[in-house]
This record gives sequence, C-alpha cells and structure tokens, in this order.
Amino acid sequence: MNGILPIWKPAGWTSHDVVAKCRRLLRTKRIGHAGTLDPMVTGVLPLCIGPATRFVEYLQELPKEYEAVLQFGVATDTQDLTGETIAQVDSVEIGEERLLETLLSFVGDIWQLPPMYSAVKVDGKRLYELAREGKTVERKPRQATIHELELLEADLSLDHPRIRFRALCSKGTYIRTLCVDIGEKLGVPAAMAELTRTESAGFRREDCVTLEQLEALQRDGAEGSPLLAADRTLSHIPALTAATPAVRQALQGRRIPLDWLDGTAPAGGMIRLYSHSGLFAGLFEAEPEDGMLKAVKVFARPEEV
Repeated sequence: MNGILPIWKPAGWTSHDVVAKCRRLLRTKRIGHAGTLDPMVTGVLPLCIGPATRFVEYLQELPKEYEAVLQFGVATDTQDLTGETIAQVDSVEIGEERLLETLLSFVGDIWQLPPMYSAVKVDGKRLYELAREGKTVERKPRQATIHELELLEADLSLDHPRIRFRALCSKGTYIRTLCVDIGEKLGVPAAMAELTRTESAGFRREDCVTLEQLEALQRDGAEGSPLLAADRTLSHIPALTAATPAVRQALQGRRIPLDWLDGTAPAGGMIRLYSHSGLFAGLFEAEPEDGMLKAVKVFARPEEV
C-alpha cells in the first residue's frame, strides 16, 4: 500500500484520531499526516501511506487555504469559541471600508505569537499542557506569510458582528491568532468561531474521502483504490527523465552526471526523476560544482526500472 489519501476530517476528531482510524481500516501502521488540525477544525487532511510517508515533510511545507468565521465582541483564553471568555463588550460597530483595509494590512509577512493553547514546545513541554495547568510562559514571535486574504461574508449589523474570510497562508500560520490580531487592530475583542481547511498539498474537498466512505469501501471490498500517486503532490518540483541505466544507478545510491539527464536541472535545486517508462524514482538534488546528481528521497527499487 503506497500513496496519498486525502481525508475530509470531521469536527471533534484529532488528527491522531484520524490516523489511528485509518490504520485500523487499511491494516497498515505506516501512515503519517501532512499537517495537524485542531479537533474543532474540519477540512482537508492528507495522509501519506507506506513509502509515501517519506514525502510528509515536503507536503507540510506547501501553502494551505482556510475559510474562517471571526466573531467580534468576545475574547477567550483559547482564541476560539471553545475557550473561557476573558473579555466581552455589549456591542461592536465596524464599517466595511475600515474592515477591508484592516484585512488587507495582514497580507504579506507577519509576526505571530504562538497561542498558549498550541502544540509548540517550551522547555520540553507543549504549550497547551502548560495552559491546562493555568500557566502562561514567554513565547517568541514566529514569522508567517499571508499570501491572500479575502472577505467572503460580513454581517456587521449584529451587536457582535461576524465575518467569513478565506486565507491562503504559509505553514505554521495560526488562524485563531490572526482572528485575534484583526480584532486588536480594530480595537475590539475577537475570537475564531469556525475553521475549515479548504486546501492542503494541492488537495481540495472534491479530492477527499470521508472516514465513512473509506469504511464503506473497505467493508464492501470495492474495486479500485482511493490512494493517489505520491508524486501528484510534488508538482511544484521540476521533473526530468533519464535513460534506464542512469535511473538504475541513481537508485543504487550512486551519484550520476547531470548530463545524463534529458534536460537541465536547476542549479543546486531539487528535481523529480522519472524513467522513460514513467516510473517515479524519487527526489534528487543537482550539485553543479561537480556536475553530479545525488539522491535525496528514493521512491523505487533498482529492479523496478
């Protein structure tokens, strides 16, 4: 069993819960996920299965897209509506023009303070473990990038207005914290009310299966596999081909000359290497100083070429 399985994670499940369920259904232990989702969050959770687990780190680095609902007028200790209220006002007045200006001000590189209810480690302990003990510790701001921020809906007539927005952002962006920071810039308390991850590693809802669908497929012995080819998620990395003897040597762990490739590799960059028959050999790195190509993540065996 080898490939990518995009799951649509339901609310109330941890990412670990989903992995454990899929291990039981698929009868394999070798499963990893490409980015944790909090229990209250729904959305795309790509699972790497079998040899494809070697590519988890590359999937995690890709931008992610979210749709969030932000509630103005209330703040909580967890930065979302599951937490204890720590601040509240009777009513909030926000103009749409000012709201749009504020949202746009967050596009680009930003700094975020990791929330206490997060998995970041400080002195060997997760922040959420310390938070549950009633402790607050000093955290260092982390840089994140908001590539796109779009207002989808706004009900500003409520005493506690709500907005829905779409964010395309880098790995490690805290949408809860973004909601709080938007409120802070507007001078009002704010918290995240809902969150859905709409895209991860190039997968969207239409690419996903639910846990119920996966269970039915396994129970009914349906033909075909919901697994997708591992290299589908690596389309952002240039692809090159080489003849069978060259690919075989590369898979044996030997460095091969760059001029054996059918094309020019980016200097010092990563490539996906394929045989002429279309076999995905793995990820390789060009070493222009000596004109050689070395293996980074091998995905096939020499005898498969």
